Amino acid sequence: MQSFAEAGVSPRTLGALAAQSITVPVKIQAEAIPALIAGRDVVIEAPTGSGKTLAFLVPLAERFGSPAPGPRALILTPTRELAMQVAGVLKGMDTNLRCALLYGGIGYATQTAALKAGADVVVGTPGRTLDMIGRKQLSLSRVEYLVLDEADEMLDAGFAPDVERLLGLTYQPQTVLASATMPEWVSRMIAKHTQDPCRIEAETEGENLLDHGLLRVERSAKLGALSNLLHSHPGAAIVFGRTKHGVRKLNRDLNRMGHDSVELQGDLSQPVRDRAMAAFREGRTRVLVATNVAARGLDISHVDLVINFELPETPGWLTHRVGRTARMGQTGRALTFVSPEDEQAWRRLRQLGAPDLKDINGGTAPAGAPVTTVRTGQSRRRRRPRRRQRPATAVA
Repeated sequence: MQSFAEAGVSPRTLGALAAQSITVPVKIQAEAIPALIAGRDVVIEAPTGSGKTLAFLVPLAERFGSPAPGPRALILTPTRELAMQVAGVLKGMDTNLRCALLYGGIGYATQTAALKAGADVVVGTPGRTLDMIGRKQLSLSRVEYLVLDEADEMLDAGFAPDVERLLGLTYQPQTVLASATMPEWVSRMIAKHTQDPCRIEAETEGENLLDHGLLRVERSAKLGALSNLLHSHPGAAIVFGRTKHGVRKLNRDLNRMGHDSVELQGDLSQPVRDRAMAAFREGRTRVLVATNVAARGLDISHVDLVINFELPETPGWLTHRVGRTARMGQTGRALTFVSPEDEQAWRRLRQLGAPDLKDINGGTAPAGAPVTTVRTGQSRRRRRPRRRQRPATAVA
């Protein structure tokens, strides 16, 4: 498929895409859209930033051209930010479809009103979606088109019980599973929740534009090395930590060191999270300090540096974190910090499939790296040698 029109996309959708300067489908869209328009279940495994969202939204827009009793489509995401992003992309396609956006952390009034007004499409997180069903505000009995975005996380232990309950409330919808990573164990879930799926695996055309290096640094020097790196980097950067408490502390430390950074982690209220994301998207701040909540799906095109200040739990999370840069043919850089205390965890990640990263220690960063020298130890004041005193002489 060389154009969206070849897949039978309507002039209205073509016009909406053209208004966003989207005229030629990327590889993943060229393969997924015809299969979905034909009514097949589809499993999409493609690197982050490869165009998966439009790959499942264009067929949705074509299938449900006008409002009707519903909702007829359900899109589930693991995070509030990703749900808002997907809903925003759908809105930009200029359809007549009514969308209800459901996520926690805020009151019910606006979301309840959207459902009562009649929603053709529900985009939401599992918890709030189940909550609305429990409140008798939502039924999934008419859902014909179901998307699990970031499917591997949605089917993993944390979300699986809620997701299984939601899937059990639908009746054989056309199903899309999409993610950058599909571990082997997901195959069992694919067989359970899809019928004869079309499996699409694609690589981003500009994937090799990611420059990812390893920086070994003493734990006591990590914060200083991070600060030096951010001061020398003029663009936008995301710094990943492991825990909510750690991210809060790291952001506070960076603020004290003169960095205008903002944090994104699960303990923040939704309005605070929204303000942080808006400031970062709009370039009012250059540094976002985040937990893995920012690692999946978020499309922030101007990020050109990702720093793993703390190691992720799995190789998959490493893939998703560094996938926030080098998107859609753009160049990007990533640095993963490893202290002596992290060596065992890093060896475990390597055994589980993490990439063999080039070591940039000693200030010998590779060509194009964001900084040429990184101090990995605290500077010490050189002490002058103490003068040797002459022996006292007797005075007559």
